[in-house]
Amino acid sequence: MKLESKLSERESEVLQWVSLGKTNWEIGMILDISMYTVKNHVKNILKKLGVNNRTQAAKYAIIESMQDNKAA
Repeated sequence: MKLESKLSERESEVLQWVSLGKTNWEIGMILDISMYTVKNHVKNILKKLGVNNRTQAAKYAIIESMQDNKAA
């Protein structure tokens, strides 16, 4: 199943920044949302992807991105 179909648009955006190593605070500043809202998005992302932490979520996103680029 494609990553885009699992996550909301905002969750995908947050995951993109997580994959770049940004903290919740940094992501909040970039997206102009609170750090706590980012934390909730990250929690939802972890649940939807079935992973235990943000490192695993970032890895998942990077692998999906590589597969998408390979298919194109």
